[in-house]
Amino acid sequence: MSRTDKTDPELAHRLSRRGMLGVAAGATVAALLGAAAPAQAAAGTEAAAAGKGRGRPVLPPGRLGIQLYSLRDKVSTLGFAPVFAELEKYGYDEVEFAGYTQGSAGPITLAQLKRLARDHGLTPIGSHVGYYSSDPNAYTFAQNLTKVLDDAQALGLKHIGTAAGPFRYGMTVDAMKRAAHEFNTYGAAARARGMKFYQHNHSEEFSFATDNPKVRLYDVLLRETDPDLVFLEMDIFWAYVAQFRFSKRPDGTSAPFEPLDYVLRRPNRYPLFHVKDGESDPSNPFGYRMTDVGDGDIDYQKFISAVTRLRGHRLAHHWQAEHDNPAESFTFARRSSEHLHSLREKC
Repeated sequence: MSRTDKTDPELAHRLSRRGMLGVAAGATVAALLGAAAPAQAAAGTEAAAAGKGRGRPVLPPGRLGIQLYSLRDKVSTLGFAPVFAELEKYGYDEVEFAGYTQGSAGPITLAQLKRLARDHGLTPIGSHVGYYSSDPNAYTFAQNLTKVLDDAQALGLKHIGTAAGPFRYGMTVDAMKRAAHEFNTYGAAARARGMKFYQHNHSEEFSFATDNPKVRLYDVLLRETDPDLVFLEMDIFWAYVAQFRFSKRPDGTSAPFEPLDYVLRRPNRYPLFHVKDGESDPSNPFGYRMTDVGDGDIDYQKFISAVTRLRGHRLAHHWQAEHDNPAESFTFARRSSEHLHSLREKC
């Protein structure tokens, strides 16, 4: 995404992701978005893993994952096996799902998918599923909670969550409380299965309540959800977009916030992160243009270091690389891994 256009990237991301999240595991699905580009020769990541310069690696061992939504074009045309083989070469440890089918590459069972990931040294760490739908048969938490959790358990997932915003009932304080109550219910059901329920943010979660513009909606969500039942996956890119968009209240008064501070105050609530980069562009209504990890202006050396330096938190978090619409998805995956493995603590 090297140019600014008139398309709302956040809306486009939500709509295109929705097409993947509604697919039940094991079912045959139509071809996913995008056409596959020719696979590029994979450069080894050993040099990157060894790092540039001195100092301890910023990225904890065994904690680099990727959100497979970023590779949806390859999954739909090549299937999971070739994609997992590439990710193994690039030095990834984990994968996060956004649907469990292969599109035109053919159906696959959950048992096969779990074994395939294991065979390539990849741990399935989480999955994005829809929050709710008007269709009573939809594959969402609200409509089919038991099936969603059954599938997650079959894959051995430690986390199961949604990338949908908590706006089912609107953007008022009471609406957030109602959504939080439902999230608590899903969290309790997930916990009973040995999993953690989580919600992935975009930027709108950090906007202000329509009935009380002094109140930030994300703060209501945090306050009203049980910290033992509901967890957060911070999409760091969208959090910094929110910082650009919502550091002033609707009346123009200042309301600055720092995304990293949310994590440092509540590190136990953020087991997962999306590592997504952006180039600063104040002329863009979102303040950033999405880039491959390492090509943007978000300081991941600082962000990841600050979290992993917390006492007892070196291995407590999982870092998932993502790009909503990469120019070439395998290239994005390879370069993102190389960059993150190259980061070193400052002496």
